[in-house]
Amino acid sequence: MKKRVAFYTLGCKLNYSETSTIARSFENKGYDRVDFTDRADMYVINTCSVTENADKRFKRLVRQAQTINPEAFVAAIGCYAQLKPQDLADVHGVDLVLGASEKFKILDYINDLSKNDFGVIHSCEIEEADFYVGSYAIGNRTRAFLKVQDGCDYKCTYCTIPLARGVSRSDTLVNVLKNAKEISEQGIKEIVLTGVNIGDYGKGEFGNKKHEHTFFDLVKALDKVEGVHRFRISSIEPNLLKNETIDFVAGSKTFVPHFHIPLQSGSDDLLKQMKRRYLTDLYVDRVKRIRKKMPHACIGVDVIVGFPGETDKHFLETYNFLNELEISYLHVFTYSERDGTAAAIMPQVVPKNVRSKRSKMLRGLSVKKRRSFYESQLGNKRTVLFESENKEGYIHGFTDNYIKVKTPWNPELVNTLHEVTLSDIYEDGLVQINFVLNEVWA
Repeated sequence: MKKRVAFYTLGCKLNYSETSTIARSFENKGYDRVDFTDRADMYVINTCSVTENADKRFKRLVRQAQTINPEAFVAAIGCYAQLKPQDLADVHGVDLVLGASEKFKILDYINDLSKNDFGVIHSCEIEEADFYVGSYAIGNRTRAFLKVQDGCDYKCTYCTIPLARGVSRSDTLVNVLKNAKEISEQGIKEIVLTGVNIGDYGKGEFGNKKHEHTFFDLVKALDKVEGVHRFRISSIEPNLLKNETIDFVAGSKTFVPHFHIPLQSGSDDLLKQMKRRYLTDLYVDRVKRIRKKMPHACIGVDVIVGFPGETDKHFLETYNFLNELEISYLHVFTYSERDGTAAAIMPQVVPKNVRSKRSKMLRGLSVKKRRSFYESQLGNKRTVLFESENKEGYIHGFTDNYIKVKTPWNPELVNTLHEVTLSDIYEDGLVQINFVLNEVWA
């Protein structure tokens, strides 16, 4: 009988793209991929170093796998496996721990899937993680996550990602275009570009630090790929989001008017403490440029609360800065100490109850901002890509500018693009639509 393997991914879209590529390598070797809740011969958990309580979530997943099949081989891979390999190897039931480089060679480290007496670790020094492995994930029939870049050369004082993933390096432009074409041939309508620091694309493309291509070159080349209806930029640093890219997206046939731009703090004092590569003036400039070129664009923001030294004054600076800025939603992260980072030993630690209160305030602001953005778009015509699930009698979808809509379930709508008018907002916050007559179904 074929061996059965199951995967679980913690963390970001980049992790999802890598899990999918690793899973395909198992399938190519004759394994059957099953759901993590099914009985499998092997369970692979792709870990995250950013997620709070990463160790607790990991232990819970190991227990779940062992409950389903006590004889199953359990492997831990990814960022947390690179940073804390012994911690994961010590978890009862874990057989194999693979770090940043080794995870892509997982098939070389397993044999008959017999359980080990203890967790075996294969984890390189992070300086050795200097090669690139391309990957992409097809999460459902409508959208794919395409990895174009990995690692980071920035030294933000709160972040473990350079320790977990190594230096900044990129896929070749030729390979990115090949993967995009492969995705389009599977009937996928939207591709989301992912990486650790995708605006740094081009660095390390040919094994050195010279930029053979830039992120702008990448965007221009992808715009010409036939068969892809939409490209979405997942997240890009404000200092790397150049005017030329903004202007190009404004006139692009495939890149959608949606930007997610990390801010982290609205206080210049804290941005300096974080060792970010910009100040608030530059951030305002980027938002204004987008609004000028694409008044209808959706702009998302990452922000951290409770960073060491964040006083009430600093927090109010951030709150007021975001409140006055014409943005669309927030992703709010509550600061948590990470071993090996400069911030972990900084003085003026913010009490956890204060962090929680500030996080709640910004989450409330995000709800207000999203509602305001949705209301500003009512009456407009937008194109919606519908997803594949039946959710309580409704099908959901996203407009090009990232407005979530729903309409009564119709299986014929799955993975199709439709021009609609945004008509009203339901009680749950999603947007009601009317279909435009004489539209072309795609």
